[in-house]
Amino acid sequence: MKAVQLNAQWDPKPDFKLGSKDIDKKLTYLGSKVWRHPKVEVVEKGKPEIGPEDVLVEVQACGICGSDVHMAQADKDGYIWYPGLTAFPAVLGHEFSGKVVKAGKKALNKRTNKPYEIGEPVCAEEMFWCGTCRPCCDGYPNHCEALQEIGFSIDGAYTKYVRVPAKYCWSLETLRKLYGDEKLFLAGSLVEPTSVAYNAVIERAGGIRPGDNVLILGGGPIGLAACAVLRRAGASHVIISEPSASRAELARKLGATETVDPTKEDMPGKVLEITGGMGAELILEATGLPTVVWPDVERVIWEGRTLNATVAIVARADAKIPLTGEVFQVRRANIVGSQGHSGHGTFPRVISAMAAGMDMTPMITKKISLDEVAENLKMLQTDRKECKITVTKFD
Repeated sequence: MKAVQLNAQWDPKPDFKLGSKDIDKKLTYLGSKVWRHPKVEVVEKGKPEIGPEDVLVEVQACGICGSDVHMAQADKDGYIWYPGLTAFPAVLGHEFSGKVVKAGKKALNKRTNKPYEIGEPVCAEEMFWCGTCRPCCDGYPNHCEALQEIGFSIDGAYTKYVRVPAKYCWSLETLRKLYGDEKLFLAGSLVEPTSVAYNAVIERAGGIRPGDNVLILGGGPIGLAACAVLRRAGASHVIISEPSASRAELARKLGATETVDPTKEDMPGKVLEITGGMGAELILEATGLPTVVWPDVERVIWEGRTLNATVAIVARADAKIPLTGEVFQVRRANIVGSQGHSGHGTFPRVISAMAAGMDMTPMITKKISLDEVAENLKMLQTDRKECKITVTKFD
């Protein structure tokens, strides 16, 4: 079967030190400091074999994530942009849905608490946590000490069939009534990125009270998903700062009440005007450009009348944040980091919200085949007209 695989050279930067969980010449938690000269190619792979607790999923839809783009993107010295957990070569693709075509005898479906039946529509968590280390037992599987990530450190879903341990799978059957057979899988492929947004704004940032104001920086899929989640949670103003007109328009469709173009408008001033001088209780940093956006974040907090604002950082970036401690001390503001999407019932809650009408499928603006993945990964490095490009043809 065809698969889209990324390879790169292990060539650590001088300041890189092998961490306790890194594997020399194979796996690192600091990808942008190690992997050089990424190359994406279509290769032939054998159909995966499954164990008693696994399911074999025939992939029906798999979205391109910004992480995929940044793993395939090199800086001026040839190092990949993506700063996180990586082990190459690996088949890319982690935002996927499909149907179970084979199931191990101990592969239980959480929807029924019975063994999986053939044909069940599913999506899967991207983070494969062990369940026995201290972070997992403390309820923080996103920070598992034995973490593996599908499409990053183990083979992912830019291919026809993928093996997934059943404990990471979630049924999509409840989506069938609203979305129909075909759209069900498109919606299912958006559960993972929407869960990343949900984890950031609800779990890590602590959520909001109905009537609160929120500010989202960046109209990529995570920022757009946050618009939908926060509007559904009862935010009064859902303001998104995004220079792309097409993405700003999409944000409005998904729940944003106001949009600001930070390249043409005074973004903090506009936010204060919209909110009557209050600012925002929750700010989501989803741009990955901290040196660019952080001064504006601090202005919203400093000049706004809202105390106890929380800034949730969800975008991955190497650059350091230019932080002014005085702003956060005086305004009693908080910063939280957010990684991943697992735990605390995030996936089933997102699926439930989708089944109740939170339709994320407008994010999908282009459908492609496996053979078109490489060219679209390159295109997305410089062209942001498309929002979510999704693979729907796998032969």
